[in-house]
Amino acid sequence: MAASTDSKTIVLITGANSGIGYELASQLLAKGTYHILLCARSPSKGAAAVAALRAQHPTHSSNITSLTLDVTSDVTITAAADKIAQDYGRLDILVNNAGITAATPPLRAQMRLAFDTNATGPAVVGEAFAPLLRAAAARGTTPRIVNVSSGAGSIASRLDKTAFIHDADLLQYRASKAALNMVTVCQAWAFADVGAKVFAFCPGFTVSEISPQNTAEAGARATQESVLPLVDVLEGKRDKEAGMFLHEGGTYPW
Repeated sequence: MAASTDSKTIVLITGANSGIGYELASQLLAKGTYHILLCARSPSKGAAAVAALRAQHPTHSSNITSLTLDVTSDVTITAAADKIAQDYGRLDILVNNAGITAATPPLRAQMRLAFDTNATGPAVVGEAFAPLLRAAAARGTTPRIVNVSSGAGSIASRLDKTAFIHDADLLQYRASKAALNMVTVCQAWAFADVGAKVFAFCPGFTVSEISPQNTAEAGARATQESVLPLVDVLEGKRDKEAGMFLHEGGTYPW
């Protein structure tokens, strides 16, 4: 284990070369107490994101590393887990942020892609990194998993005509995020023996590349604003709600 990271909280963020993942990496890097593993499907995009963040936060430029990780590729997931085991020996926080709307028909292709990225991917990543999260627990820290979900995945909200998200379409996105919520509950059960804190978290309608509709002009809020409550979750400020489906102001029904 590298001595320079021994005292840092090691956090891995998937889909972190842009949007919410990038902003989360930026806010954590600014604190100086984290070592961020910024994951991207494209090695060049990951490297560019890390270079930009190092330039923004020169005081803590050594506290971030890029990793190639595609949540739909077992090869890259295994390689990333092996690399982390070799270099750090543990993982304190896993943020499953990578996601996709899969808006291009036909429906069968949309469903396959959405589930593979939004639900299967986080489940497989969680399984692959389980020994590293357990190694963190063995050091006396509290491992955390945060799955970035969406209010669109709330089945109860789809049935509630008064819910703000009730009329949103995107069957494949809704269904895959509902599946991610079940993954969250199952992970909470699986890691309960080591006291891990596992959450589903909805950042709200945020400017990002996940959809052409996620723009400031359409009412999406800035990533800086959406990420602040996510940082609170990572720092233990909402531990009493572990195992639940969180948003900034409270919880969603499943």
